[in-house]
Amino acid sequence: MALIVQKYGGTSVGTIERIHAVAERVIATRDKGNQLVVVVSAMSGETNRLISLANQIDTRLSLREMDVLVSTGEQTTIALLSMALHAKGADAKSYTGAQIKMLTDSVHSKARIKDIQCGNMQADLAAGNIIVVAGFQGVDEQGNITTLGRGGSDTTAVAMAAALKADECQIYTDVDGVYTTDPRVEPKARKLDRITFEEMLEMASLGSKVLQIRSVEFAGKYNVPLRVLSSFEDGEGVGTLITTEDEEMEQAVISGIAFNRDEAQLTISGVPDKPGVASDILGPVTEANIEIDMIVQNVGEDGTTDFTFTVHRNDYDKALALLEKTGKKLGAKKVKGNDAIVKISLVGVGMRSHAGIASSMFAALAREAINILMISTSEIKISVVVDEKYLELGVRTLHSEFDLDQEAV
Repeated sequence: MALIVQKYGGTSVGTIERIHAVAERVIATRDKGNQLVVVVSAMSGETNRLISLANQIDTRLSLREMDVLVSTGEQTTIALLSMALHAKGADAKSYTGAQIKMLTDSVHSKARIKDIQCGNMQADLAAGNIIVVAGFQGVDEQGNITTLGRGGSDTTAVAMAAALKADECQIYTDVDGVYTTDPRVEPKARKLDRITFEEMLEMASLGSKVLQIRSVEFAGKYNVPLRVLSSFEDGEGVGTLITTEDEEMEQAVISGIAFNRDEAQLTISGVPDKPGVASDILGPVTEANIEIDMIVQNVGEDGTTDFTFTVHRNDYDKALALLEKTGKKLGAKKVKGNDAIVKISLVGVGMRSHAGIASSMFAALAREAINILMISTSEIKISVVVDEKYLELGVRTLHSEFDLDQEAV
């Protein structure tokens, strides 16, 4: 008998009809002899509705009270899904984060999980119950309701699977797996049967929206086999398995291409090249809680340096204003910005054993007259920044260059 944790997102439980469909899928999994824990999100749009209600009361929101409010979305879903299971003859029991005793720190709206007490759930599983758990929420040591922030329900599911030592954690969403790139940009993208934790973590951090980074980190840390499936497909489906690197499995050189439209580039030119200049430039930006992504520094023969870095596009105006202030203080020749860029990245553990990936990437882009503005590399990733008008052409060019196109049927 296998223990399976399944997670269903907001679109999967967005209507009563969808909740009934999820209940049937859950029962079908149970009928194969599996024990089952089901983690659910709030119904699609419900969290936004609750936040809107709060804003009508007061825009200076208490994070503690917001956690109390938005956690009710998941509480509604667990009750409705449990009722649907009961109506279909299945024994089911719902649990809120507090009832599980999913212990977190006290950072409201973005709490971190510290411990999960599984005793009651294990007893209910042994008694033949399907356990239905509210995702996204926990409780701190003082008994305050907390929420886990973006991607919290995925994180809840993976944490439950780790705590219960589940055989697999299945994330049901509106896509049927992880693709070599976004099929909306490259129709020839193909679904991957499996991908490593490392690769999925890079893909998620570089712009892939299939899974949130925290859940992938958690799964990798506790070695929880993670499978992405569609709740909108009839029948089973195998989805994509995210797991450890298998030494017996020959890895593709490139597993996928990620991209991020939310990049902006800032450059400060002609500042004195001296110890501490990087700190002088980046210090005010990081103190303003602006995350910095890629960094390139060029040192000239005249004793000055040019410094370029990227930030999230939402932080562009704020970061540019800070850099202009720094430029005046350091006597910079010029400060400029560009918020019409994108980042395109190749990801693959096969890069470790294959040389020449970067040169092939650069040559392919050059053939299409796509100029590279910045480059960043790691052991299993190469990222380039290009003008945003070249996003689709760049992705399609690289998808073909590295033989990722699905074969014609």
